[in-house]
Amino acid sequence: MKRVWELEDLIDYFTIVPTEMKLIENKAGANRLGCAVFLKFFQIEGKFPNNRSEIPKPVIDYLAKQLFLSPEAIENYDWNGRAIKYHRAEIREFFGFRECRPRFRNSRCKNLFPLTV
Repeated sequence: MKRVWELEDLIDYFTIVPTEMKLIENKAGANRLGCAVFLKFFQIEGKFPNNRSEIPKPVIDYLAKQLFLSPEAIENYDWNGRAIKYHRAEIREFFGFRECRPRFRNSRCKNLFPLTV
């Protein structure tokens, strides 16, 4: 994800719309901000961030402002706990994605990429 964002771009890409707010409104504090960050990151990048350093500060600041939270709340988001796994599952479902199970990876990859070397 790019590191520098103009305000117009933050508004275009990171404004939380009502349907997205429904996904995160039942969460509080760091979990609310963390879920919002994951939602928007996934929406733009097509993947989840691996760690906090992948998320630019202006993005966190803009999302926190919309949620009436301190941007520092992201520091309390548990990157290894149950909540993050639950948030990822909710976000995948929200966008209509399913996690690929290990037993299907090889067979599906062969079907998707039959001519790769």
